[in-house]
Amino acid sequence: MQICVDSARCGVKDSGMQYQLIRYSTEGPLAWLSLNRPDKLNAISPAMIAELNHALDRAESDPEVRVILLTGEGRAFSAGFDLDMGMEEQAGAREDHEERKSAMRRELTQDFNIIMRFWDCPKPTIAAVHTYCLGSAMEMAVACDITIAASDCRFGAPEVKFGSGIVALLLPWFCGPKKAKELLLTGTDRLSAEQAQACGLVNQVVAGDALLASARAMAMEIAGNDQLAVRLTKQAINRSMETAGMRRALLDALETDIEIESTDTPETRQFNDIMKSHGAKAAIAWRRAQVG
Repeated sequence: MQICVDSARCGVKDSGMQYQLIRYSTEGPLAWLSLNRPDKLNAISPAMIAELNHALDRAESDPEVRVILLTGEGRAFSAGFDLDMGMEEQAGAREDHEERKSAMRRELTQDFNIIMRFWDCPKPTIAAVHTYCLGSAMEMAVACDITIAASDCRFGAPEVKFGSGIVALLLPWFCGPKKAKELLLTGTDRLSAEQAQACGLVNQVVAGDALLASARAMAMEIAGNDQLAVRLTKQAINRSMETAGMRRALLDALETDIEIESTDTPETRQFNDIMKSHGAKAAIAWRRAQVG
């Protein structure tokens, strides 16, 4: 299924601002942000993060915008953060653990912050996801206030398969610790949209050809309500999670991810060497072969 947010499909207007890795459009009270790196399944890179931050600044400061929608161009919403760029970072930072840890802290904090911008955004955020919503892209979709999924969408967090950690450990807060452990420790990437809805990660599951229309309808319903009441109600709900300790827990988990990503072991070295020379499937097969 191809998703494209354009005037021919759903009436949005291009803002005139040129981005390379996202698309930004407005439609009355709505702002559409679409990941636009379809040849890489919208893998999220540092350059894309910079563009997302800029677009969010624009949408938040635009008095006409009442709701922000996040989508993905092409075959999938997003396969998560760009693994190829991470491999390059690792290769250049092996000499000194503290230097590597410092570099990882900068990169992962940037990743954490873009995920949490959708949670912290003063305006309601809606994610409309299709085909693949994996890794930190799933965390970003979950961080949005409402998530609508096409029935073909597959969710998951395969980080442990790659020796990586979770950037924003939101899942225990939304689906409970038991389900979060099942998903994150197995590293599954095949959670169906219906299963994601059942465990609290998705609000609605719709047919693929109805995804954007459903997201738009939800956004317009919210946009038609009192703006102050909507903003303060979102803040109150978020504050209840913060009072329960969510932010502190997420920051603690980020420190764990930094440690995972910056620690070099014989297993991670061999895995990364195989991945670099033969690809991810070969590296995962090698690791599984070590345990029979």
